Amino acid sequence: MATEDTRYPTRLPVWWGRHGSPGPHPLERGVSGKLVTLRIEKKFNRLEAFIRKVLRGPRELKRPLDDLNSVIWELADGTRSVDDIVGLMDITFHEKVAPAKHRTEAALMQMQQIRIIAMLKEPFEKKWHIGPGQIPDGQKLDEIDLSNYSFEEE
Repeated sequence: MATEDTRYPTRLPVWWGRHGSPGPHPLERGVSGKLVTLRIEKKFNRLEAFIRKVLRGPRELKRPLDDLNSVIWELADGTRSVDDIVGLMDITFHEKVAPAKHRTEAALMQMQQIRIIAMLKEPFEKKWHIGPGQIPDGQKLDEIDLSNYSFEEE
């Protein structure tokens, strides 16, 4: 008998935006089906900062998510449990995500390991901003062309 997973995956403060045309997605609040790109500030020590400056390297990591991970990202708003997200992924993507429980939990675990989501014991209470298009406090991101991104709360 499987136990119910009532943890609530919640996006951590990370700049993100939607782009492209909507693909398959559950008809849920906050879910567009568009692809998601994350922008994360890189942290450098003094030597790395010097080398980055000389080589004119980027100050940030751009991480485009595929269609499945984009939907998982949008669903991880702290109001849905892991089991809720697994169920929505299964009915939305069918065989593409099978076995849904294993693949969805693996994606959530990987997002947690790279510190872009947190697994909360209770539903998220809006203690930080999780919406699109916001640079988190204390981060400096490069100026980019934002015309290809949408930031509306879907």
